[in-house]
Amino acid sequence: MSYELTGKIKLIQDLKTFDSGFRKQEMVVTVDDGRYPQDINLEFVQDKVALLESLQPGQEVTVTFDIRGREYNGRYFNNLQGWKISAAASDSAPITNDYPDTAPPASQGGSFDDDIPF
Repeated sequence: MSYELTGKIKLIQDLKTFDSGFRKQEMVVTVDDGRYPQDINLEFVQDKVALLESLQPGQEVTVTFDIRGREYNGRYFNNLQGWKISAAASDSAPITNDYPDTAPPASQGGSFDDDIPF
């Protein structure tokens, strides 16, 4: 059974390659959930790590994933294993900041001093 979530990429971890040849890379997506946004960790394994190559933190994405569970020494663990990523249509380029490069027009009360650091 597959699930989907939509949110902004918070970070993409470095690729891990193990002696056995197994490859794994993790990504954290922040999902708005009312007053308390949730940071969701998803893992991509083997050939699916290639899905992360063109992504950057700040991008809005929809991730399709499966829930995997296992038992180890009497403890139970769950993983969210991604296998498809769709970037939002408005995110054709990575988002670098939330602020415009130019001042708003004076008609909108946009006069300000460029020397002020805030």
